[in-house]
Amino acid sequence: MIKWHEERVIPVNIEVIWSLFELENIQRIMPNVIENKVLERKEGVVGSKYQQKYKEGKRIETYIVEDLEYENTTERKHNKIGFTLAKAFEVEASFTLVKLNEEETNFIYTGQNKGLNFLGKVLLKLGGEKNNKKVVTDFMDRVEREALIEQSKK
Repeated sequence: MIKWHEERVIPVNIEVIWSLFELENIQRIMPNVIENKVLERKEGVVGSKYQQKYKEGKRIETYIVEDLEYENTTERKHNKIGFTLAKAFEVEASFTLVKLNEEETNFIYTGQNKGLNFLGKVLLKLGGEKNNKKVVTDFMDRVEREALIEQSKK
């Protein structure tokens, strides 16, 4: 199993950053997600399900994402999702934004990737912590870059 917990202060208002996690904007921060279709929307968000298609090279994986936790207050925004990828990996990820002031937000990205079978476990070992760290850092960089672009439009 690979786990991660990264934090970064982004000099952008919490609402601007949170808008990047809305369905219509998700490709800005997750460009490999080529389709995100609502299957079931629950009141209060938790339990909502989406079908996502993710493109890795020439391969496209389709999987179901479920909202496991959700909070949306003026001071804190949080969404935890879970999905099974290729019957080999169980992934959980959470995105938390904490308002520091009107112009600064602490972005916390945590998660885990667990191999479900022999192949999944082997692939996680081969991919390793170093590769995972790069994926996490690239994602956080993309969120910060897109938030700064969005902030500059305001």
